[in-house]
Amino acid sequence: MASELVEEDYTVPDDYENLDEIAGPSPVENPDEQRFYRHESLEQSRSNSREDHQRPQRHKSVEERRFRRLDSLEERQGSWKNRRASGIDKEGDENLTEYTVPPPVDSGQIIPPSVEDSNSTFVGKTGEKEDKHPRSPGRERASKLATKLYTCSYLIFFSFIGTLARLGLQALTFYPGAPVQTSVIWANFAGSLFMGFLSEDRKLFQEEWGPGDKAKRKDEEQGKKSEEDKEAEEDAEAAKKQHGRVKKTIPLYIGLATGFCGSFTSFSSFIRDVFFALSNSLSVPVSQISTVPIDPSSTVSRNGGYDFMALLAVIILTLTLCLGGLQCGAHLAIALEPITPSIPFYFGRKFVDRIVVFLAIGTWLGAVCLSIWPPDRPGGSTGAHTSWVQETWRGEVIYALVFAPLGCLLRFYLSLRLNGRIASFPLGTFTVNIFGTAMLGMFYVLQHAPLGGASAGLIGGGMVGCQILQGLMDGFCGCLTTVSTWVSELKGLRRRHAYTYGVASVLVALGFLVVIMGSLKWSVGFATPACVT
Repeated sequence: MASELVEEDYTVPDDYENLDEIAGPSPVENPDEQRFYRHESLEQSRSNSREDHQRPQRHKSVEERRFRRLDSLEERQGSWKNRRASGIDKEGDENLTEYTVPPPVDSGQIIPPSVEDSNSTFVGKTGEKEDKHPRSPGRERASKLATKLYTCSYLIFFSFIGTLARLGLQALTFYPGAPVQTSVIWANFAGSLFMGFLSEDRKLFQEEWGPGDKAKRKDEEQGKKSEEDKEAEEDAEAAKKQHGRVKKTIPLYIGLATGFCGSFTSFSSFIRDVFFALSNSLSVPVSQISTVPIDPSSTVSRNGGYDFMALLAVIILTLTLCLGGLQCGAHLAIALEPITPSIPFYFGRKFVDRIVVFLAIGTWLGAVCLSIWPPDRPGGSTGAHTSWVQETWRGEVIYALVFAPLGCLLRFYLSLRLNGRIASFPLGTFTVNIFGTAMLGMFYVLQHAPLGGASAGLIGGGMVGCQILQGLMDGFCGCLTTVSTWVSELKGLRRRHAYTYGVASVLVALGFLVVIMGSLKWSVGFATPACVT
């Protein structure tokens, strides 16, 4: 007889709830679900999650009392009657099963629950042990180590995809006569749009609801009544919440939201362009025919009032486009729901999760090898260059891929550790955005400063040093900082907290760049780097 196919659930670490890509509410209201729609802020969502995780601790003493020995249920009920007669307890308390049930072991001592029991069970209101991570019938549970391995692998792999998408879109949108001169705005908009789609989508991971009749799940999702259950609206609301909880604990979803969207967007590049606008250093595409070569970074002098207007233009354009993209993505998820495919459950769990581990390691090692032996090196596979001076692949993309996973993983773990500290102020996202922006400022100064003397040709440490610094800015800082999560948090927080958080993020980050980059810009000026930037 063929062995029965066993499904596998994830053992999700408790600190995953601190990811605001997971905890944040849906950015829009689905008009088909107005009958049970209730807006929940990010602070409320985090508070509810915290209460859920504290629930086992509140019932710990109850579990201990269940292990105390009493000869019979009648004897225990008699003790309750004596206590009530003395005025200690009220009538009716003896009916609580967790206090009146006979002990499971024949011992007069308190038997503390095992570590395994304390990590996986708690005593509910009925006195029965309940699994903190409920397991569907016929499913095995993947270990916490395997879940973390899958999550990190998805983050590494999607950080490559997000970095390539961001760099490619920046190159495509920097063209002569471009109406918007900060090209990273399109990557930030697209990443926010995809984040909104993921937040509202309920079809991609529909198979993750677990085993059961698909038609019944579809009826629950659409709020239709069934013969077994006449309270369809309550079931639809519960199904919506359950699907949101399940979807946002899947490593693939975390990889898409935190890995791809977070790496596709870049808060540090956004603030860099804000500083460039303030200092009149923003590169603009050449749109006029000239017989003399024109440097895109050269600009006409202007007064401080225009600098301030340019600063506001970059901030307002980026913020409004990204917030609009977040809502537009959610609208797309609602509109495309009838035709959005679902990822097959067994294919995702049994194949994709395992394959992505090897893909993540292989692509990272491949990027490192390409940084050592780039294809456009002298005598390389392209055969087009005869000198290392003509080599550009490493500075434009390869070094960025080498450093991208480091930034993405650092952002992920700092969010886990810090975002839950203050519900009204996502400290983890704020920290990575400020730190990443400050690091980008330092790398930019090193790249555009004479190191060892300009006459020696060591601007930015020479060709290789310049390329490494460019890779750190595009890869490490670009993936360490995020706009998609930032605007998702702004949308989810209460209004006063959102304004405080948003203004503080922009002002503090810009302040760091004014000190770090402004000290070089307004003293000796930026030198032309030795590599293509």
